[in-house]
Amino acid sequence: MAHDATTSDRRLDDLGSRMFYIPGLIGLVSLVVSLLIGMIGGNWIAFGRSYLVAFMFILSMCLGALFFTAIHHATRAGWSTVLRRISETVASNLMWIWVLFLPIVACMLWTDLYRWRDPGTSEILLNKTPFLNVGVYCGLSFLFFGVWALLGRFYYNNSVAQDSSGDVSLTHRMQALAPLALLVYAFSQSYGVILWLMSLEPEWFSTMYPVGFFATSCCGFFSLQIVIMFLLQKAGKLKNEITIEHYQDAGKLLFAFGIVFWTYIGFSQYMLIYYANIPEETGWFLTRQIGSWGPFSLVLLAGHFVLPFLALVTKHTKRAKGVLVTIACGMLVMHYIDIYWLIKPIVPNHVFHEARTYSEVVQRVADENLTLGFGWTFLDLTSLVALVGIFMAGTFRKLQSASLIPEQDPRLGESLAFENY
Repeated sequence: MAHDATTSDRRLDDLGSRMFYIPGLIGLVSLVVSLLIGMIGGNWIAFGRSYLVAFMFILSMCLGALFFTAIHHATRAGWSTVLRRISETVASNLMWIWVLFLPIVACMLWTDLYRWRDPGTSEILLNKTPFLNVGVYCGLSFLFFGVWALLGRFYYNNSVAQDSSGDVSLTHRMQALAPLALLVYAFSQSYGVILWLMSLEPEWFSTMYPVGFFATSCCGFFSLQIVIMFLLQKAGKLKNEITIEHYQDAGKLLFAFGIVFWTYIGFSQYMLIYYANIPEETGWFLTRQIGSWGPFSLVLLAGHFVLPFLALVTKHTKRAKGVLVTIACGMLVMHYIDIYWLIKPIVPNHVFHEARTYSEVVQRVADENLTLGFGWTFLDLTSLVALVGIFMAGTFRKLQSASLIPEQDPRLGESLAFENY
């Protein structure tokens, strides 16, 4: 397992440049197209929803990477050391990703994307005004982005600095900050999701919603991590450093957080709201089970839980690279569908306020020909291509600038020799 730390299979070299310029150019062109569609069509609310889906898709993976990096140091894990540069690099995108949030702020200020901007006579919205207003939205949003940027920068820079210095105190410094980083992460991610996603339907609330998004973030990053590991090795990188043992444990994380925990939180939230049957709470879920959203929700249930659970429950699929990366790619698709399912549906509050039974709700939706926000649009495609392209460019640019593994981490030897028992 001995290896020269300067060999080319530990650096991206020219591959990094290609993976920066091509996705970056495609992403920027698609972003311009998305903005032009919003400008020409004049439907900035539609642009806002589509763009928000794409933005939260990439942001969730960056947050999942930050969580993995912090938990690695908090637990002083050894096995994951060779994988840590991937998570550090993905999390380092948090240093600039706030720029991509600016169009969402613009839509919040100048459109009705967030209905709490004009509470009218709604008693519920008026009572939430101290927490849902422009000042709180902008102030806390950029506070959270600032904190994430500092954490992403701290872990990436200290880790890279150790590659040349070998200073063990850098490891101690990263470990010392990890518990606080996890606490700050938990609070900031929870309230950020409340501001950006849950407040799209400001009459509705769920205390489990932020935890559900945490599970969603873990699903996104752990799927992405497996795909990046596989692609790097296909390109001839880290062939001896990343072994089948690391694939198995990466598969365990995806299975535990991205499938089982995600399902547990989703079921718990649904069960409690269903059992309580409070009108202010049930409308959010009812919208997602009537009309075209009903079959869509079943696809999410089958693709995000039933099928991947059966596929990954055994260790053999976790140790088969081709099978595992295929499952991970599928989970990335389901991760996007999950974000789409959280953001795109539009709750017909006037129907729920006037109807007295479930059948009346279904009938009113059919009579009024309400789409409830369902339907794939060209804006959804261009926004997704734009932000994924820019995200890929940022990730591979950082991967190119340093070694693909923490070269002088004190636990690197333990990680290289790691075996499952």
